[in-house]
Amino acid sequence: MEDLLDYLPEQWPSLFSALSLPKWRYDQIADWVFQKEVVEWEMMKNLSKDLQTTLASAVSLSLPSPVSILESKDGTKKILFHLKDGQMIESVIIPRGDRATLCISSQVGCGIGCRFCRTAEMGLIRNLTMGEIVGQVILANKILRENPIQDTSSLRSYDRPFLNRINHIVFMGMGEPLANIDHVINSLRVLTSPEGFGMSPRRVTLSTSGLPSKIIELGESGIPVNLAISLTAADDQTREQLMPINRHYPIKAILDAVRQLPLKKRQRVTFEYVLLAGVNDRPEDAKKLARLLAPFKSKVNLIAFNPYEGSPFSRPSNDSILLFQKILLEKMVPTTIRQSRGDDILGACGQLAWEKKTEQKEISWSPVVFST
Repeated sequence: MEDLLDYLPEQWPSLFSALSLPKWRYDQIADWVFQKEVVEWEMMKNLSKDLQTTLASAVSLSLPSPVSILESKDGTKKILFHLKDGQMIESVIIPRGDRATLCISSQVGCGIGCRFCRTAEMGLIRNLTMGEIVGQVILANKILRENPIQDTSSLRSYDRPFLNRINHIVFMGMGEPLANIDHVINSLRVLTSPEGFGMSPRRVTLSTSGLPSKIIELGESGIPVNLAISLTAADDQTREQLMPINRHYPIKAILDAVRQLPLKKRQRVTFEYVLLAGVNDRPEDAKKLARLLAPFKSKVNLIAFNPYEGSPFSRPSNDSILLFQKILLEKMVPTTIRQSRGDDILGACGQLAWEKKTEQKEISWSPVVFST
């Protein structure tokens, strides 16, 4: 049986062609699914019982199944999802001020092989479907509705509102989004279209290791989401040691693709740079990076390495991180330092993975219970 969420809303009439439903019926279904997070046909109260039964017999409405949530001391929530074929993925809800950001996965595992990423140790198992990608958003909204996060951006604690809906999305979870570009682009359409979640593209960021032809394809899609490219080195020799994908797609090829992006007036490409102690965090590395990015309308996001068991790398000192940023700023390269969130639960950048034999032993999970 076909799954509704594997199709764009504009494809639904073809999916239900035998029923000849009017357009406003599809609008009702989309509102239930994307705005109210209702994915049970029998709960869609403005559909007749007969229509509910007919729809349920024609098309399924399935989602990843939330197995458990682990909460960090900083409020970050890591969610373990079970997929229909028995595979597992992780997503992360990151509260910060007036933001509720969801870090979503696009693949089970990852085939890029970055040496500093725990997900890479899984290898690539398979791509996620569009339904499995947007399903993470629907379920995260359910979780927030059950357990709202308080907005901490206000100084007055007595009037702080509560956040009960995801308002920012980052494709920075498990997998390389552009290696699953068809399903990811369709997911972006659902996330940003009025018929879907209706999110502003400015609140959606896609992070990639840098697949040049796919970067161009994303630009040609016409979806003006933010692009973040994991660079992590300013020369090919160092980058190949850290990111083997560089042997196929060297830095020049990536930057040539970036030049072809139809950026809006105030839009910048973000270059992510994972700082590894003694490897790529020296002052000369910062100067080399500044020279490389000088021609681009870009900004740099520095990410201190988030350790995990078995990794040969370590996090640089705070002084090294601040000096690296200082050099870039002096060279007129806008630079921020990403604050690690959820690193105590292996929920920070580069730490997501699921090991069937060991994860349950290492971590005591909290059960997830949803009310209807």
